[in-house]
Amino acid sequence: MRRNATPPRPGRADPDGVRRRRFGVAGEMVEVPVLESGLYLVATPIGNLRDITLRALDVLAGADVIACEDTRVTRKLLDHYGIATPRTLYHEHNAAQARPRLLARLADGAAVALVSDAGTPLISDPGYKLVRAAQQAGHAVTPVPGASALLAALVASSLPTDRFFFEGFLPAKQAARQSRVGAIAAIPATLVLFETGPRLGAALADLAAGLGARPASVCRELTKLHEEIRIADLVTLAQDYAAAAAPRGEIVIVIAAPDPEARKADDDDLDAKLSAALRRASLKDAVSEVADGTGRPRRAVYQRALALTKGHDDEASG
Repeated sequence: MRRNATPPRPGRADPDGVRRRRFGVAGEMVEVPVLESGLYLVATPIGNLRDITLRALDVLAGADVIACEDTRVTRKLLDHYGIATPRTLYHEHNAAQARPRLLARLADGAAVALVSDAGTPLISDPGYKLVRAAQQAGHAVTPVPGASALLAALVASSLPTDRFFFEGFLPAKQAARQSRVGAIAAIPATLVLFETGPRLGAALADLAAGLGARPASVCRELTKLHEEIRIADLVTLAQDYAAAAAPRGEIVIVIAAPDPEARKADDDDLDAKLSAALRRASLKDAVSEVADGTGRPRRAVYQRALALTKGHDDEASG
């Protein structure tokens, strides 16, 4: 290591006109070698800038270019560690145009680092298409692991971690969201979801209606100054966030897997309610009545009603 109390200003070359590949930690400037050509998938902090690995700093400083979701966000990290590597945009809206340019850089022998705004790239972002294209073109692809909001929330939730299912973001529109909740209800694993502050209350309401009072947690602003981890059942969390202003920051919801016995009891209760409703109303009206009364997704109730009516028809014909 070479002592240097004043890190170079990121984005500018040294006085001799050559960009030094280095980063600064605790007043020490660390020189790094030029990276071998390839695509490097670099995890960055999800909040606290100290949550980055030394290897990630090596790669960010040694790369020829860093592909970012937002160059302004990534610049804060690079400034903090005195890294002067050039940045270029790569995100959902420009990926089709930016991807060929990055592949051309790789073909010319460049080292390209891919980062997201926070955490591990490719988690809920379009980076997998670049990875696939790079691999198909014969370029080396190297993961540089580190921070992940998904894993941080999972281990802090107090729920089982031996098997989990990452859903990502639920649909924004209520009907589609309720349908998706119904689709994931029976998955025998801890569920992990991302959500935004403005949609959190509505999402929790639909999750509570579709999944019941399962143990759950809401993790917000992980590793940041206002970190919040709330653990309760889904119904309680839905009530609490319905009565509060929309929270700010990045949010992860973690939900327990279904209890087989509780699920069977719920299904038996649903069947009983449907059978009673079908005796006095049409299929459509019975589904509406039971869906409104139980909070279950209408599509799931309709499918169960069809199964029940088919079963009754088979018994009658037999």
